[in-house]
Amino acid sequence: MKKVVVVGSGFAGLSAATYLADAGYSVSVIEKHSIPGGRARKFSADGFTFDMGPSWYWMPDVFERYFNNFGKSVGDYYKLRRLDPSYRVYWDDGGHDVPASMNELESFFESIEKGSSLKLRSFLSEAEYKYNIGVKKLVYKPGLSLTEFADMDVLKGISRLDVFTSMKKHVGKYFKDSRLVQLMEFPVLFLGAMPQNIPALYSLMNYADMQLGTWYPEGGMYSIVQAMYDLAIEKGVAFHFDTDAKSIAISNGSADGVHVISKTGDAFMKADIIVGAADYHFIESALLPEKSRTYSEKYWDKKTMAPSCLLYYVGLNKKLDNITHHSLFFDVDFESHGKEIYESPVWPSDPLFYVCAPSVSDSTVAPQGCENLFFLIPVATGLKDDTEELRKMYFDKIITRFENKTGQQVSNSIIYYKSYATADFVSDYNAYKGNAYGLANTLMQTAILKPSIKSKKVNNLYYTGQLTVPGPGVPPSLISGEVVANIIKKEFTLN
Repeated sequence: MKKVVVVGSGFAGLSAATYLADAGYSVSVIEKHSIPGGRARKFSADGFTFDMGPSWYWMPDVFERYFNNFGKSVGDYYKLRRLDPSYRVYWDDGGHDVPASMNELESFFESIEKGSSLKLRSFLSEAEYKYNIGVKKLVYKPGLSLTEFADMDVLKGISRLDVFTSMKKHVGKYFKDSRLVQLMEFPVLFLGAMPQNIPALYSLMNYADMQLGTWYPEGGMYSIVQAMYDLAIEKGVAFHFDTDAKSIAISNGSADGVHVISKTGDAFMKADIIVGAADYHFIESALLPEKSRTYSEKYWDKKTMAPSCLLYYVGLNKKLDNITHHSLFFDVDFESHGKEIYESPVWPSDPLFYVCAPSVSDSTVAPQGCENLFFLIPVATGLKDDTEELRKMYFDKIITRFENKTGQQVSNSIIYYKSYATADFVSDYNAYKGNAYGLANTLMQTAILKPSIKSKKVNNLYYTGQLTVPGPGVPPSLISGEVVANIIKKEFTLN
């Protein structure tokens, strides 16, 4: 039986491990932390339970498909609740709820811009087409050859996919009011570029947002990690927690195994196949000898990264009135902050920010009568001077705006506070330049133009996750694990 070692237990690593174990491979997962999940870990403190990373549950069909592939369903592991409103957006004129109902959403658009409800229908019809073709025909490809995309449905509809049109231009054809433009552009904000540099293909995210809906898994986003971990155990995957990969042994162009260190000391884990589900750049630059690396430092430095984040985990000793599970604060200049992330990377002068309040939907994540808040400021990757003083300065800025917009005092009710930023992404995840979301989904970093899912120097080394195909996000990570497992199954027999 072929032995597979997976380095990293984030969504992509869990996915790859489970698919390979289900196919009959002997699979072991190395994880430097004490629990699975990678960037989607959780922690508890003072009665609060915080999801550390992802907080949006979009594209529920991708999760359902994942569990269906093993004869299971999402409902076997956790309960989902569709959020209504999906989220709230704060502009200069106050907060506006974005309703889950399409009829109510159209009325909301119409209240802002006359005639926009019909335009929204047309926009989302095109976005649905892109979603169906893009997700079903494009993102499940390994990106190893252009011939993968010689699909009649793709070729016939290439003009409708808007691959060569920018998101900004596409949105501008339909909507003029700056608030609606922001609303339609925000889902691509974390894909790694300004809307003028992201292909309009990604309007498929608007379909995911507005028609497939925003959901919440009971118990928090870690419920997904727990479900995938339980399924992996059921399939026979062996997990080695608190275990650091130190190097990959190479001989004659093949990987022989992984040198690891754990609480019990050094060890060597033999492998017929290795799947790198940790940071791609880290595996290449730190675990492989130089002659076995596919990409140089110069290559990586030229890559456009999706953002990093300033994060704050906050516990209050009281409940807040009239807040929603998700809130976006777009009460400052959208364009300026975007440029400070992507075009001239600096710490933002006046940042947009996002707040998740899971305790609005789930009483288990905070003590009774308390509120659990998660604040996020997108920032550029590679920024220096990530100090606690700087983090606190930004927190004070956004908490003041949060108080002003919600009309409630918060700062004097904080009983738990923890910050997390670029330096933590580096130390906890070996994240290249402290990135939080991986590689940007620009046109020149799409499909075969991404770092390869298969090493070009080591014939049994593969990669999965947000620095390779299909790209950043939780659903793409699940897909990435499936894609790499399928390639391995084609190239390596079980015995």
